[in-house]
Amino acid sequence: MRGTSCLCVYNMSMSSDLSKLKRRVPQQQRGERRVAEVLEAAAAVFAEAGYESATMTQIAERAHASIGAVYQYFPNKEAIVRALRSQYGEEMEARWTLLDPEFSGLTVKQMSDRLIDVLVEFMADRPAYVPLLSAPLSFKRDEAARNRLRERFADLFCRKSPSLSKDTALRMANVTLEVVKSMNPLYADAKVKDRLEIVQEYKLVVIAYLESRLRTPDHELK
Repeated sequence: MRGTSCLCVYNMSMSSDLSKLKRRVPQQQRGERRVAEVLEAAAAVFAEAGYESATMTQIAERAHASIGAVYQYFPNKEAIVRALRSQYGEEMEARWTLLDPEFSGLTVKQMSDRLIDVLVEFMADRPAYVPLLSAPLSFKRDEAARNRLRERFADLFCRKSPSLSKDTALRMANVTLEVVKSMNPLYADAKVKDRLEIVQEYKLVVIAYLESRLRTPDHELK
């Protein structure tokens, strides 16, 4: 009887734990969904009003949430910006990564064009991206994520020019990505009618750099 009693207590305890787990999972899913809704609303407000003019109240109204609910997830506007910048960084990396199989059949010029075109397309798809570039906060993506992207581009360069050493290819990947990212503030500050010209200038820079480096063996640079 004692053993049966212990078993009943164990089963009741396990049933209680499972019940709590089932309650927590939907709550967690609702929380994640609510965070996504707040970020989507914030992106729309930043795109329309700009970073400086956007307020937490406007974001809450756009998200159809109470201001208290928004503060529950994000203590201030800067925290929302960091979350969006992190999200955008991951999305941008995913788009560049999808280019990998396509690049193998492209010329250096075509590859350079696509590299920048993907960034421009992303800025068009994410209207809040440009306004958030002017947000006065320091932001750096996770180092492992940044290195992962550079390693992918380094591998691409090595396939394009097998004579490259891995160290050189990584350095080239770092330079290329930094050059491409440097277009962001110029693009953000430019008038809409001038942005196409800025894009074309950057394409010339990247094409000239990659054509020169991919055609020049390492030993000829020393």
